[in-house]
Amino acid sequence: MAHPPPSSEGPEPRSKDPLPEALERLRGGRYGQQSLGAAGKYAGLGIQFAASILLFLYAGQWLDRRLGTDPLFLYVGVFTGAGAAFYSMYRSLMADQKREEEQQRKERER
Repeated sequence: MAHPPPSSEGPEPRSKDPLPEALERLRGGRYGQQSLGAAGKYAGLGIQFAASILLFLYAGQWLDRRLGTDPLFLYVGVFTGAGAAFYSMYRSLMADQKREEEQQRKERER
């Protein structure tokens, strides 16, 4: 296999090694606590989403058994739970975005 001829300017400069920066983030340096905290928060949103749907699903099943309306309240429960979960997730994400924009605005003013 042929190699390209060496350039007359010397070797190409290497890009910055990303490993030290990644380790600093994990240790809680510049970005560490914020990014790990955000990951936990967003994972919690997913769990909250699933829990909301399941809670309303079981409430719908319970109502169906009590009233004898087989799948009606089950469907109402699932869609209500999904809607409530989407709304909660939307509010949380918009609040985070607003906080982040405010923080960036303050940093630009410095």
